[in-house]
Amino acid sequence: MDTLISPRRRTLLQALGSATLLAACGDRNPRVAKTFESRGATMGSIYTLKIADAGLGPATLETARRAVDAALAAVDATMSTHRPDSELSRFNAHAATTPFALSAPLLAVFGEAQEVSRATKGAFDVTVAPLVDAWGFGPGREAHVVSATDVAKMRAQVGWQLLDLDATAGTLSKARPDVRADLSGIAKGYGVDRAAQALDALGVAHYMIEAGGEVRAHGRNGAGQPWQIGIEEPDAVPQRPRYVVPLSGQSIATSGDYRIYFERGGRRYCHEIDPVTGCPMSNALASVSVVADECSRADALGKLIVLGPERAYAHAVAHDLAAFFVVREADGTLRDLPTPAFAALGGYSLRS
Repeated sequence: MDTLISPRRRTLLQALGSATLLAACGDRNPRVAKTFESRGATMGSIYTLKIADAGLGPATLETARRAVDAALAAVDATMSTHRPDSELSRFNAHAATTPFALSAPLLAVFGEAQEVSRATKGAFDVTVAPLVDAWGFGPGREAHVVSATDVAKMRAQVGWQLLDLDATAGTLSKARPDVRADLSGIAKGYGVDRAAQALDALGVAHYMIEAGGEVRAHGRNGAGQPWQIGIEEPDAVPQRPRYVVPLSGQSIATSGDYRIYFERGGRRYCHEIDPVTGCPMSNALASVSVVADECSRADALGKLIVLGPERAYAHAVAHDLAAFFVVREADGTLRDLPTPAFAALGGYSLRS
């Protein structure tokens, strides 16, 4: 397996490797090319780069590594809510309804965010920042249960329609001065896209780049096969894959309820905030994985998780999305629910 994706992961996962996977599938003598691998820190998580271009020399590989690192760092510097000097933080501090000029990258991300918000009828909404912070999943990381009264007050600040994007002028305006945005549900995916573009510009043909659960794959792995991406088994200790999907020229991102959460009074509150209720999601979906051409789009569409199994699956099928849902049953077991478009990708289960 080339990588195991875990939603918003904070710890580094070790890949099993292409040879191990192929041997497990019955190929006793796999021909595996040497794969260059590099890891680093980005956006509060870990990124992994794998390059399977046998003809690339050490100098080119080092240039590729630096290009990926620089691309991810640039996105972090622009879109982080943890950095008071980021462009996003300056926009959030802009307590006025006058237009705010955006850089091209931030304009692109807000544009895509608004498109996904419109398509999902607000399941994905970057204006949830006040609620994310209040529940303790923002920069402060001070978890606590927010009262219904406080949630109701903050709900007035939330709604993707409160943002007015003028693509021609390159500006973004707020309907209320206290509107703030959190791009954590799309920025990592966009960073992966930018890293992939940097690799493409260098002529790297076979690579896989993953950051915090967002993956983009191009070409083939060291065994000459599509990159093998593992979707994590929810709650598993130690972490392990539940399903493997082959990818080439596509991206995948996973959102889940089991990696970032806190518990109070016997109840678990996860970091996935439902923009409609203003509270952490509370439904039977354990995880949602979406395959798309652009990683930013796959990342944002992972927020279908707040809709619950029936509504999320219906939306995905209606829009021909390649999505893989893991559902928690009443008896505590897990059930896989892939859309037809996802099943057509030809992955396989690793459930025991």
